Amino acid sequence: MTEPLILHPTQEADACVIWLHGLGADRYDFLPVAEALQERLDTTRFVLPQAPTRPVTINGGWEMPSWYDILAMSPVARAVDLDQLEQSSHQVTDLIESQVAAGIAPERIVLAGFSQGGAVVLHTAYLRWPGALGGVLALSTYAPTFSDEATLADTKQQLSALCLHGTFDDVVPMALGRAAHDYLAARGVPVGWKDYPMGHEVLPEEVRDIADWLSERLG
Repeated sequence: MTEPLILHPTQEADACVIWLHGLGADRYDFLPVAEALQERLDTTRFVLPQAPTRPVTINGGWEMPSWYDILAMSPVARAVDLDQLEQSSHQVTDLIESQVAAGIAPERIVLAGFSQGGAVVLHTAYLRWPGALGGVLALSTYAPTFSDEATLADTKQQLSALCLHGTFDDVVPMALGRAAHDYLAARGVPVGWKDYPMGHEVLPEEVRDIADWLSERLG
């Protein structure tokens, strides 16, 4: 397993953001964003893990960095390899535990993820990690494991999230991101929503909004 990329702050770290990249990208994909955010969050460590390389069914079986295999997709759903998603979720849980062991309070650890990485983050934060966290950033993503059969612990009503999406996203339709937001809102989770005139990408305006949101929680 490739070691995560770690961006240490200029001051002693008292907070951490664990940020998962999307399908086909790597741990360096969000390094420029992390560097920009750290200019405002000078006591926050950024941990950028790397997905394993594996075949992806919807891409003709080509091997690429992927948190899990995507078996099929439609405008309203994604069929995914749940075992591989769970493995990636365990990887995130291990990273949380390592940060706690390094002296970071769970309430000052934020999980962030783009696209496929965001799906892992939502699953981990709301369905797998049993304790507190500082928040969740869900960028251009969806939640394949959110369902009426899934149960959120009462404590998750204190775990705030911010969902961000592009109105012209032709990879993950905005309706999928909105469905994840609505699922959390219906269960009492304090969740915000922002959309931008963009595709499946990240814009400077979005990064500024993320910086403001993180500063409120970790600044």
